[in-house]
Amino acid sequence: MKLRQFFCISVLSLCAFISHANSDFVIDDIRIQGLQRVALGAALTYVPVQVGDKLSDFRVKQVIRSLYSSTHFESISVARDGNTLVIKVTERPTISNIIFEGNDDIKDDQLQDSLNGSNIIVGEPLDKTVLNSIENGLKDFYYSIGKYNADVTAIVTPLPRNRVDLKVLFEEGDAASITQINIVGNEIFSDQELFDQMELKFNRPWWDFMSETRYQQQTLSGDMETITSYYMDRGYLRFAIDSTQVSMTPDKDAIYITLNVSEGEQYNVSEVEVIGDLIGQDEIIKQLVPLRTDILYNQAQVTYAEEFVSKYLGRFGYAYPTVTTIPEINDEDNTVKLTLSVEPGKRIYVRRINFAGNNVTADDVLRQNVTQMEGAWLSNQSLETSKIQLSRLTYMEEVEFDTIRLPGKEDQVDVNFSVKEQPAGSFNAGIGYGDRTKLSLQAGIQQDNFLGTGKRVGISLNTVSYQQSVSVSYTDPYFTIDGISLGGTLSYSEFDGGSFNVINYNSKQFAVGANLGYPIDAVNRINFGLTYTNVELFNRSSYEQTDRFYNQFIDPANPDAAIKYDSVQASVGWFRNTLNRGVFPSDGSSQRASVSVTTPNSDVQYFKSTIDTKFYFPLTRNQRWTVLARARLGYGNGYGDVDGVEQMLPFTENFTAGGSDTLRGFENNTVGPRGIQRISQGTITTPDGTVIPGLPINDTLFSSRRSLGGNALALAGLELIVPTPFIETEFDKSVRTSLFFDVGNVWDTEFDYDEFKDLSLSATSDELLDYSDWKLFRSSAGLSVQWISPMGPMVFSFSKAVKQRAGDDAKFFTFNIGQTF
Repeated sequence: MKLRQFFCISVLSLCAFISHANSDFVIDDIRIQGLQRVALGAALTYVPVQVGDKLSDFRVKQVIRSLYSSTHFESISVARDGNTLVIKVTERPTISNIIFEGNDDIKDDQLQDSLNGSNIIVGEPLDKTVLNSIENGLKDFYYSIGKYNADVTAIVTPLPRNRVDLKVLFEEGDAASITQINIVGNEIFSDQELFDQMELKFNRPWWDFMSETRYQQQTLSGDMETITSYYMDRGYLRFAIDSTQVSMTPDKDAIYITLNVSEGEQYNVSEVEVIGDLIGQDEIIKQLVPLRTDILYNQAQVTYAEEFVSKYLGRFGYAYPTVTTIPEINDEDNTVKLTLSVEPGKRIYVRRINFAGNNVTADDVLRQNVTQMEGAWLSNQSLETSKIQLSRLTYMEEVEFDTIRLPGKEDQVDVNFSVKEQPAGSFNAGIGYGDRTKLSLQAGIQQDNFLGTGKRVGISLNTVSYQQSVSVSYTDPYFTIDGISLGGTLSYSEFDGGSFNVINYNSKQFAVGANLGYPIDAVNRINFGLTYTNVELFNRSSYEQTDRFYNQFIDPANPDAAIKYDSVQASVGWFRNTLNRGVFPSDGSSQRASVSVTTPNSDVQYFKSTIDTKFYFPLTRNQRWTVLARARLGYGNGYGDVDGVEQMLPFTENFTAGGSDTLRGFENNTVGPRGIQRISQGTITTPDGTVIPGLPINDTLFSSRRSLGGNALALAGLELIVPTPFIETEFDKSVRTSLFFDVGNVWDTEFDYDEFKDLSLSATSDELLDYSDWKLFRSSAGLSVQWISPMGPMVFSFSKAVKQRAGDDAKFFTFNIGQTF
């Protein structure tokens, strides 16, 4: 179309020029008439002649051709006025707006991407010659998905100042459904066995609403490949689909598909040979290739062997090898010899590593997480590892890479990483409401990518009903080039246990600490820490489980005075991470274990250990359906003695459970042992006036409704992560929905149930449970929605307590800002 238009314009212009002048002439001046949007200077750059040049018929053709190639003009004519070259042009109209109407199967942004390829863009000149091809191309798309009645029309509406509106109207119509699929020539496998392998279906049962009965050309092609693979993987090396017929009813609403197949015989592998340049890794490659003799031919194994050898060579810089399996078929005894031919090609080196999309994060921070080095040979393993490590950064939403071969350089490439950032920190806030805690608020800021440096800086100011605190933390993940991290914390807090849903006491705590992290390998890391803590306890209530701890610090002269103690805590932790992303992972696992011990010169001597593990199992290829299995275990206790007093775990260090980050469906920190007060009956006066003390068996127990926590913890959960309804796929990395089942318990291994079981309970107390029994678990089930908002992660949970115990406080809805579960 363009060629025909150009030819007509050229002939007419040339005829007009020849009719005006019968001989060549020297140009004294050049005038261009008809310009509106295009500047004169810009137009002259496309004129391949200038003043002083001699104009000929050939040069006229060059002028027309050059101006037309600029895509700015719809028509061009050339004339002579004396010795002046006069060029008359009609500019193409400028696209003012593009409107899509009636399109349901194709999104607007997909359509605009298609138009961009033809330079149909708002603000650009409109080339009307391409509209017909665009209409036909869109119709072909609809035909490929079974909509044979679809129609596409492009309407151009002129506007003032040589502008136009472009409206693309769609009449999609209904898709043709598959009425019947016939497979002819199959004897070994039944029709139903082959139908089960296909994605296209017909006559589906009413309950199978997920099946696709709409005809799609691409889906049929995929099904044909699937059937071919089904036979080839079972030894039918000569299998072929001889022909395919797709017929349609006259009204274009029903499709009949017929596949004619030839099954052939089964073939066994008689010999496997690996030839070519194996870069000195001959024995390893031959041993690891999964092809064996005296078994049925399997096309999947052949493909895997080719991919395996290619990836293995890629580890040594041979990024573009040619690995081909050559079959030598013997039809007499139905055997095949497989020869794996390997051509590694040239070793490829990386000239430069580039990053794009990191508007906040500095390149140096990203390079610290890339194991592929510039100047080294290209390693596919290093590239994949680099991608994973970048993806695990909490401030990265998406990471991709590609390799670009350099023109004229057969052995060099550039590696381009394309990243998409997400909020690197959070406004750490929490909103809660409880029967006893009432409204609680907290606020803080944590930045995992401070000023794009990759350093973590946190400042937290909490004014919750149960705590007022301030803390500052700093971590440099790459304190050294080897990946050793260094960090520190400084904090002060005032805590009210009664408002925290635990027993009544108040505390003031000051702590300062430092930690050092050391990478073992790409997925394992160990951390060492040292923390000094000063604790002051006051306004305390007396409970059987806490009195023994208090008694070692109480001043007999002033038993109600506050108690104080200092401790220095050393810790070591191990962290393993194979997750595919730092936020909302869908594959891989993470394990974290830590042990902390106070030093022997501390006022309190205890240890505390925790283990956390998570496993993600994707159920679908796109990983939108994933199962999460998780568990958390914790245990702590005292060790040794101080001044003859056997040490125990301070109750302020007890584990608690309940709430969105531990056991959903229960009020925060209410699960587990409760504080017990033993009320003595005092003295008893006999009839003769003798006063004797009351018997302990007659004491009364008061069980607090508040939790004390325990020195042992076990939590587990199972979640089914599902696509969030009404949310587009591109938002999967910022919104997550899951169905969950939580189970767990907190208990006290030092609690002696036999000491209290025979005592009577006060009327206001709940049932006394054996708080040393780990089997008194709780469980809940429900729905959770997490959203990475601009303020940080938000968690909404709707849950129902499935198993609860006496005194538990179940909650249907919880909402938190600042943490993900």
